[in-house]
Amino acid sequence: MTIVNLTPHSINFLDADNRPILTVEPSGTVARAKQTRTLCGTVAGIPVNQCAYGTVQGLPEPAKETIYVVSAITAQACPEREDVYIVDDSVRDSNGRIIGVRALAHI
Repeated sequence: MTIVNLTPHSINFLDADNRPILTVEPSGTVARAKQTRTLCGTVAGIPVNQCAYGTVQGLPEPAKETIYVVSAITAQACPEREDVYIVDDSVRDSNGRIIGVRALAHI
């Protein structure tokens, strides 16, 4: 199975004891859902937008024995794709920074 990282960040997979088991570097392509914004009002003088996400750009066609890891927003824009995953079960260090994940998930 090939894991293609379509995010701009390295993904560090950890076991149950937070030991590294696999790092998947960015592929160089970032899949993104096209975003549109519509001004719908203001709160205390601050603009409030209605955001919608549509067509995904940078996501390859399905390939045999290949999965694609993308952002949650991108995955939400293509729920029909069984080969699209997000990271799940984040592990944080003592400063609250994500140091890895323990799983993948489907939206």
